[in-house]
Amino acid sequence: MDDKLERVIRQQLRKAGRQFEEARRAYDEESRGSRPEFTLPTDGDGNARIVCRRYAERRAVQVDAAGRPECFDVDNPDCQGCAEDIRKEVVETW
Repeated sequence: MDDKLERVIRQQLRKAGRQFEEARRAYDEESRGSRPEFTLPTDGDGNARIVCRRYAERRAVQVDAAGRPECFDVDNPDCQGCAEDIRKEVVETW
């Protein structure tokens, strides 16, 4: 395949991927509405009962409006995945 044609195709595929991700994110935000809280099981103190992906243990923690548990570490991919699952309300709970 011609190098120039291949480069153009790759650029267009990346552009389409970015547009798809932007549309998916907008849909997710719209489907949640402006609701900052998440419907997770809680303990008697109001802490969310989640299973930590990083350490594979049960935890009862506060979750902020952005869906990050108080034990969230921005540099850890497990923590990032956990926060994303909380926002989508598919995080493992107990």
